[in-house]
Amino acid sequence: MSEPSSSSFTSLDPRIQRWIWRQQWNQLRDVQEQAIPVVLAGEQDVLIGAATASGKTEAAFFPALTRLLQDRDAGHAPAPLLLYVAPLKALINDQFSRLELLTEGTELTLTSWHGDASTSGKSRFVKNPGGVLLITPESLEAMFVRRGTEMARLFGGLRQIIIDEWHAFIGTERGIQLQSQMNRLEVVQQRRISRVGLSATLGGMSLAANELRPGEGDSVIPIVSTHGEQALHVQLRGYERLPPKTAPKEAETLSRQGKDVPIEDVTHGDELDIRDHLFRHLRGKSNLIFANRKRDVELYAELLRRKSEEQRLPEEFFVHHGSLSKDLRLHVEQSLKAGKPLSVVCTSTLEMGVDIGSVASIAQIGPPHQVASLRQRLGRSGRRGDPSILRLYVTESSLSPHTPFLDRLRPGLYQAAAMVELLVEGWCEPPPSGYLHLSTLIQQVMSLIAQYGGASANDLWRALIKSGPFRQVSQGQFTALLRAMGAAELLVQSKGGLLLHGPVGERLVNHYDFYAAFSAPEEYTLYHGAKVIGKLPIDSPIETGGLLVFAGRRWLVQDIDADRKAISLMPSAGGVLPLFGGNAGLIRREIRERMRRLYIKEEVPRFLNRGAARLFAQGGTFFREAQLEKISIVQEADQTLLLPWQSDQVLNTLALLLRRVGLAAEREGIAVTIQKCSIDIVRQGLEHSLAHPPTSANELAAVAENKINEKYDQYLSEELQCSEFASRFLDLEGALKTAKKLLDI
Repeated sequence: MSEPSSSSFTSLDPRIQRWIWRQQWNQLRDVQEQAIPVVLAGEQDVLIGAATASGKTEAAFFPALTRLLQDRDAGHAPAPLLLYVAPLKALINDQFSRLELLTEGTELTLTSWHGDASTSGKSRFVKNPGGVLLITPESLEAMFVRRGTEMARLFGGLRQIIIDEWHAFIGTERGIQLQSQMNRLEVVQQRRISRVGLSATLGGMSLAANELRPGEGDSVIPIVSTHGEQALHVQLRGYERLPPKTAPKEAETLSRQGKDVPIEDVTHGDELDIRDHLFRHLRGKSNLIFANRKRDVELYAELLRRKSEEQRLPEEFFVHHGSLSKDLRLHVEQSLKAGKPLSVVCTSTLEMGVDIGSVASIAQIGPPHQVASLRQRLGRSGRRGDPSILRLYVTESSLSPHTPFLDRLRPGLYQAAAMVELLVEGWCEPPPSGYLHLSTLIQQVMSLIAQYGGASANDLWRALIKSGPFRQVSQGQFTALLRAMGAAELLVQSKGGLLLHGPVGERLVNHYDFYAAFSAPEEYTLYHGAKVIGKLPIDSPIETGGLLVFAGRRWLVQDIDADRKAISLMPSAGGVLPLFGGNAGLIRREIRERMRRLYIKEEVPRFLNRGAARLFAQGGTFFREAQLEKISIVQEADQTLLLPWQSDQVLNTLALLLRRVGLAAEREGIAVTIQKCSIDIVRQGLEHSLAHPPTSANELAAVAENKINEKYDQYLSEELQCSEFASRFLDLEGALKTAKKLLDI
């Protein structure tokens, strides 16, 4: 800094100041100026919202480390401790390296604690806790379970908790788990501990603040960067589905005959066109290419790699996702950080704040599911004063006399266009709220019992619900949950009334999988010879002699060892690829309303290419021909469609209301479809639902067939499953209002 005129700068420890000088910073960022005095005081919770690379991490660590150093130098006992929690091991490793430079010469102890971290560092921390502990929620859970009696000593000097990528936790099972863990640390220490949340994308600061300190969001200090946003260049490219060169049945026949079928021959023509555009425009620079499904990540990485090979060009296209081996992931991350020209086809693993430097552009294959996610990804592009560049690729069905009604509306393209408009306007989804998270509550009950060797129902109520984050859960629901856990042998009760693990609970808690609040498919380790290339979650059939795409290459499955959970592979050039699915998020009302506005407006957004503009015009023409500006109930052959342009929760609820009266209704994309039914019958169903509505969303949820979505939902009673399902997927009030509009009441 040219002059130490900043009061925030002068309040920092001289050793932190020297680090800032060495970086040749001329001034602190605005978010740092705002955050330093508040975080340094250490008395209140703070929520810092700023774009990627805007200095929010330093805004938390500069003052938190200053406070840590001051307390240590003053001889405070126990040794002062700063806890840093992140959603990814890669992010922890990255922050550990940055903190090593920042704390050089301070003699502060840094401890990385996760599955891949060294045991020697963990042992040192257990013997002499203090300094900075960097950890994932899963590893923190393991500490509660396995070191419950030591938690008071291990965290006795805890000053503050910094939570990175806070937006990634909100509304998720991991998020409520982390909320519970932070509260349990306060229960153990019998004092309030300041929380500092860091996030790049927050659509509602007040809601996010209430998630950081449940029930006390008003006391959280929000700090939002006023740093001006960079220019954004966007192109939305549209494609029509084209068949592959070789039909699937023909390819299977050739494959059975032992003949190689090039991957390009069994890939749809539109996917090859997208590959060609990516290849032409991304080579020679660093880029991130996001896809909604892991299948697409692997497919495009393989297609791009093979095209480089064919043209005898250096390999510049790589793949990155959580199932890859650590070495392969690190190679990609370090190459990006070093500024090498490479493009990475990835899942959301590179959406988080792992330091990979700046990339030239972001590509998104398929319509995005969240504006907030788009904004987060764009934070990777356009640093150092350059504009952020976003390319979106959307494929729609080819038109024929048999093309379904909804496909004629080109909904994927309109959804992408709506999200881009909302992104430019600065809108993004507010944090989800109101979920019960009963699955995670089961985990936390069992974890708390493991921590203390047993607990009473009152102790569990006070620690997890009354002062904890599960405040949406009523006393009656909690009692029912404990009974359900007893019936499932997760819990037993001693003669003195103490709750202990039952035989099933004991087995669950003693398995390493217990520490994660979310469920994951069973993973198999993939080998090429003796080399481990990664782990594959098996959520679809894999057979010996079959093919799969992994790490951007195609492989032939040589052997499957179910006992060792191992799959042996060898490279393959041909064959028919298996398709792997992917899950989309729930779409909000604001996005659907913007889509409708785009249909009505008839004005083609300037960021569409010619292909997208053609598809956009087709969708708009069909919207007007179907008179969808005036009507929202339409007949297509023997089915009826409801198009209310509402959130997925409202559509889910409308579908269940109609199924409740015997109609075959389903949510299908932007609509509710009712099979083999006339408009008059559907109207009668809606009228009946309004005249005789369910008493609650919980009652309506009983109509849903599969309500098991989270890890421990199977142990819930039917009634509790209904309550959980309703809290996540239904909006009864919104659906009844929408039904009135559909009927013009």
